[in-house]
Amino acid sequence: MTVREDAIRRADGTDGVYGVVDKPTYALVIPRDGDRLHLVEQFRYPIGMRRWEFPAGTAPDRADQDPAELAVRELVEETGLRAGRMERIGLLDVAPGMSSQRGHVYLATELTEGEPQREHSEQDMRQGWFTTAEFERMIAEGEITDAQSIAAYQLLLLHDRR
Repeated sequence: MTVREDAIRRADGTDGVYGVVDKPTYALVIPRDGDRLHLVEQFRYPIGMRRWEFPAGTAPDRADQDPAELAVRELVEETGLRAGRMERIGLLDVAPGMSSQRGHVYLATELTEGEPQREHSEQDMRQGWFTTAEFERMIAEGEITDAQSIAAYQLLLLHDRR
């Protein structure tokens, strides 16, 4: 990630400074088996807490990788799951008022289990299956607070309505 401050000119002609956090594009994967969703839990340093969320990540060393390939890699890396079907269901802007980062959301189905291939920084990661009712309860009770996971779930609900 890089942080920069850009000199800007506002619509009214005044000058200003705009702080931008540049982070690479990521892929977020919703692994679903019937009424169950697969989540990972890990420690999130900026908030000092462990959090449940959907598997997601960026390519190593800020590499430019096709989001569909990145989704496949992240799913296997974090969960060991392999998807027989991977479908793109949406796009998220993480925090467009301060960051350039965008995320592609995929639905993974027809899953087979395997061993995770986690990076060193992910060694304390946990994983588990949750019903959609459990997932929604966890959001309502503040156990799931990851904005990207919550927004991705909304994309899943819209996808299912079509």
